[in-house]
Amino acid sequence: MTQTTVKIQGMTCGHCEGRVNTELGKIAGVKEVKASSGESQAVITSDAALDAELISQAVIAAGYRVVQ
Repeated sequence: MTQTTVKIQGMTCGHCEGRVNTELGKIAGVKEVKASSGESQAVITSDAALDAELISQAVIAAGYRVVQ
């Protein structure tokens, strides 16, 4: 299992976290997502390393932006 932490700009509440969790959870190989608006990040647990572009696209689909 691999863990990836992604910094996300724009999450402010539990609803935001839910949207991010849902979109990131759609990526193939993702087992668990824990988004935190308080920490402005999401921790993704997956079978293998994930493509950064796929992660970014999922965050954008949720309505937010990945911060480098």
